[in-house]
Amino acid sequence: MQTCTLNGTWQLSAGHRSLESVDMQIPGTVLSGLLAAGKIKDPFYRTNEDATRALFWKDYVFTRTFDVDEELLAQQHIVLVCEGLDTLAEISINGTFLAKTDNMHRTWKFQAKKLLHPGKNEIQIVFRSVLRFIEDYPYEAHKKINYIPCGSMKGNQLLRKAHSMFGWDWGPQTIDAGIFRDIYLQGYSHARIEDIRIHQQHAKNVSVQTSITLSESVPGQKLCVELSEDGADKPLQTKLCKTNADGVAAVDFVIENPKLWWPNDYGDQPLYIVRTTLLDEDGTSLESITRRIGLRTLTISQEKDEWGNEFAFCVNGVKIFTRGGNYIPDDCLYTRITEKKLDYILESCRRAHFNCVRVWGGGYYPSDAFYDLCDEKGLIVWQDLMYACNVYDVTDAFAENCRQETYDNVRRLRHHASLGLWCGNNEIESAWDHWGDFQKETPYLRADYIRLFEEVLPKAVQEADGETFYWHSSPSSGGCFDNPDDANRGDTHYWDVWHGQKPFTDYRKYFFRFCSEFGFQSFPCAKTVNSFTLEDDRNIFSRVMESHQKNDAANGKMLYYLSENLRYPKDLTHLLYASQVLQGMAIKYGVDHWRRNRGRCMGTLYWQINDDWPAPSWSSIDYFGRWKALHYMAQKFYAPHAVSMTLEDHRCHVYFSNESFETTEYSLTLSIRDLSGNVLETYETKGNSPAFSAIETAVVDICSWEDQKDDVFLEAVIHTKDQKVLKDVETLVPYKYLNLKNPVISTEAKETNDAFILHISSDCFAPFVALDFDDADVIFSDNFFHLTDKTVQDIIVKKEDILQGHFENAEDFRKRLQILSLGTSYARS
Repeated sequence: MQTCTLNGTWQLSAGHRSLESVDMQIPGTVLSGLLAAGKIKDPFYRTNEDATRALFWKDYVFTRTFDVDEELLAQQHIVLVCEGLDTLAEISINGTFLAKTDNMHRTWKFQAKKLLHPGKNEIQIVFRSVLRFIEDYPYEAHKKINYIPCGSMKGNQLLRKAHSMFGWDWGPQTIDAGIFRDIYLQGYSHARIEDIRIHQQHAKNVSVQTSITLSESVPGQKLCVELSEDGADKPLQTKLCKTNADGVAAVDFVIENPKLWWPNDYGDQPLYIVRTTLLDEDGTSLESITRRIGLRTLTISQEKDEWGNEFAFCVNGVKIFTRGGNYIPDDCLYTRITEKKLDYILESCRRAHFNCVRVWGGGYYPSDAFYDLCDEKGLIVWQDLMYACNVYDVTDAFAENCRQETYDNVRRLRHHASLGLWCGNNEIESAWDHWGDFQKETPYLRADYIRLFEEVLPKAVQEADGETFYWHSSPSSGGCFDNPDDANRGDTHYWDVWHGQKPFTDYRKYFFRFCSEFGFQSFPCAKTVNSFTLEDDRNIFSRVMESHQKNDAANGKMLYYLSENLRYPKDLTHLLYASQVLQGMAIKYGVDHWRRNRGRCMGTLYWQINDDWPAPSWSSIDYFGRWKALHYMAQKFYAPHAVSMTLEDHRCHVYFSNESFETTEYSLTLSIRDLSGNVLETYETKGNSPAFSAIETAVVDICSWEDQKDDVFLEAVIHTKDQKVLKDVETLVPYKYLNLKNPVISTEAKETNDAFILHISSDCFAPFVALDFDDADVIFSDNFFHLTDKTVQDIIVKKEDILQGHFENAEDFRKRLQILSLGTSYARS
């Protein structure tokens, strides 16, 4: 086989000659090309989004020349492979039309040999305006769609393009078009390996069964299949086989001492390689395809129990408590979503004790690198198909397009150890069940939902995979509009805290079987706000700041929750800080509650992990990769061992969550302290926490402290036998009523070969101490933590976690450090 890449330098121009041709790099898009050429301003800066959106009423032309040699032309077949065309593309080679495409989620392949000649050739791809397509869409009278998702543009669902490119309630309307993944020619003169399916059977040993399908059956053609451990020099087993009359071959490997793949925090992630090589009669390699797999069983258990039906990921026979978040595209310009950026985000998830990420259905199918990284880091992937919060006109052509899209992506991803489930869509079953705006749409469109999501897509997934668990929608109780928001079956999205402005305590009313969406907004830090604003813009109600807030009334919601919990901050920097504290408090409150009810609830995926531009949102990591308070707090509330408290009926209840295989011996100290950090009363106990449990370790009456409730706080400290120290803090009143002192925080720093170590202490109770630098970005070992007494705490910054900036020495590190805390966040008389 021969490959001729078409990546590299292309020329970009606009239709009607309104843009002189500029050179650009492919993979690349209209926005990446125009930005690199200096033809447009940064779409993320101030209100430049408006001008960026207007660009896409035009068509754009991508052109390049390339050389074809005689050796390639001698091949029997030459196929043009386009791994990512966004979206309405018309392809010509040497002035002759080749094909049209209409789906950015598909890999397109076209026979191109007849259009090629030796020497210089030219390829041209015209991307038609999707806005004009939407404007001219030929609705049937009884199927006109009126619904528009929050923050999006009308008609975004009429073509197979990432919905969030048209805007969402956390992202801009940047739209874009272009060649966002590799494009190349493949030449060959032999049968191709058309499909490889791998099936595992787990008993005493593990059997790995590989089925290979060729594009045609050629007598005497053989296959060599090797099984090896990832990174090993030699294969464990090698087998030769021939295809049958249908061009199908099967190979079975038995592994006697299998190394099982486990999610993060449950074990290791050993991986195996299955390499399939097509040989000619002389044994020469014609084509080789590699699949990397993990040996595991992974499905969803829906066993009936006393509350209804559980919804739990079951890995290698163990029902785990799923801990994670929802992933959206990392950038509005998809070519900027590099493997390095994916690795950073997913490693941040692993470090925060995630064992699962949900790929949300309003974006795109990530690259192979995303799933490779999830395999390596032990992050189960909840994979939505790319449909979200929309009404679809399901014509025959649209249904077939969606079916082929499903085949492409399911076949590409099904072998990954991390793949946990396929989900048909985000929130659409629930919307058709009871969202008011959906009820205004015609019954013909409701019937189209049933056709696409109850028939076409499940059947396509079954045909292409057939082993991975399939879930019709999220939330759902199993499809067919059977009470999709049932708290006792399936998964649930809960938004009354935030959208409904309910207090954090409202989480405790619900015992969902699996909460796959819940969230709370915050602003990014001042450095991130400064990246898209001028000084005069830096007020949350300025035009620029509001243009980056895509959720209606969200700024008001943050101020409402601020008024319920904290005192009003003294300036914008502290307001941004306070919003992050509130976000962390809210999500911690929900996670702690559901983890305390392990067994009834078996998973939480908060909304959302990341951002696609700099803005206020529900993310725990902002656009520039800066961890917010929530992500630091997740390191503790998602840890395998976690302590939490809840106050009920003048009693403090202390819980210990043990998400591990071992019974854990612990000792608990519950202290009541004054705001100077002095211990006023102590309760101590010891015990054992069973594996995979959440137990109540203490119930302590706190009635006697009611009269001093504005001047005391509770601290629970658990020491485990393996030297872990777990802490939680609770107050008897909202923080706004505490008579917090203005802390004097002392710091010292030292440098080692691989880290800076900060020694930090306070002369009084200092809640939510936040560390940062104006001119550097780092990941701290802990942040937004509590200093509860005068004890010195050590905070470590590994040098590999200095993401941006440089420190001359320990004293330079200490002097440049900025410290915020709740006690210093508001003005004092």
